[in-house]
Amino acid sequence: MIQRNLFFNTIVGACALAWTSVAIAHAPSGAIFTPLADGSEVNFNHFPSKQAVYLDGGPGPGAPQHAAGLDDGRYVFQVTDPSGKTLLSTDLARCRQFDVVNGVISQVVAQPDGCHHVTGADIDHAATTVQLYPFNDTPNNGGVYKVWVTRVEDYLAGSALLGVPDGLNVVNAGLKPGNFHGFVPAHSKTDNFKVKESPIVEIDVRFFDHTTGEQINGLGITWIDTLGASNQKYAYYAPELLVINEAHVEAVEVGTHTIVIANGPNYTVHHIHLPNGGLIDGPGEVPVQIRTLRKDLTVVIEVEVEFH
Repeated sequence: MIQRNLFFNTIVGACALAWTSVAIAHAPSGAIFTPLADGSEVNFNHFPSKQAVYLDGGPGPGAPQHAAGLDDGRYVFQVTDPSGKTLLSTDLARCRQFDVVNGVISQVVAQPDGCHHVTGADIDHAATTVQLYPFNDTPNNGGVYKVWVTRVEDYLAGSALLGVPDGLNVVNAGLKPGNFHGFVPAHSKTDNFKVKESPIVEIDVRFFDHTTGEQINGLGITWIDTLGASNQKYAYYAPELLVINEAHVEAVEVGTHTIVIANGPNYTVHHIHLPNGGLIDGPGEVPVQIRTLRKDLTVVIEVEVEFH
């Protein structure tokens, strides 16, 4: 069992935790996550093999009933190292397409040559899960992988900017600043995972009722990764996964992540307690700088909310 330690030195001083106005990239709604074939989660997004990692989509674990799923449409995914520079997916982009209907993945896009990916069935959401394999080993020293999802039309536009007019029929459309093989961070959702044994670094956000002190589940955050792509995470309780009333971002990479904490439809953010002991008022963005992946570390942010 991994000990969940507070790790304050991943933050660069109190000044690095100054909050700014909430500004979220125009990525699809909802969330993506990386479970097993049946949609069940794995401790710390830590998988026994590359073949065991699947893609799921929708409101996300712990999301309340009113939470949005993925926007309906056709998507494409890729697997990279956490920097996004090294494309690890090895098949043509057209083989990595899937459809979303009613907010969840409904099917992969069948290909005449049979290159489309293996699927599973989510036991909780009546959704399809998509195996990410085949992909190469990550060159990342911490063993971190990053999966990206974007709409096919956005991917084709990104590929065209790289000089590739038909990005679906190539493996790698190329790379330039702000455009990772046709995937533009502002138009993408990402999630991280690890394969085999290696330390886990995570960011946990816990919500409390300002009046009663009671911990609250079902409230969400937006995680913006080191490249500017985003994803939604919700606080929930799953002791078998060591998720104890928190919105958790697991298997994070070295660099600066941003946790966006916004007001909700029936609550406002009263205070945000920062990992270094600082306190800020109201909603905002909390930058979290991760310096090392060499040992198991947990950064904790606590949020007081007022319901109305």
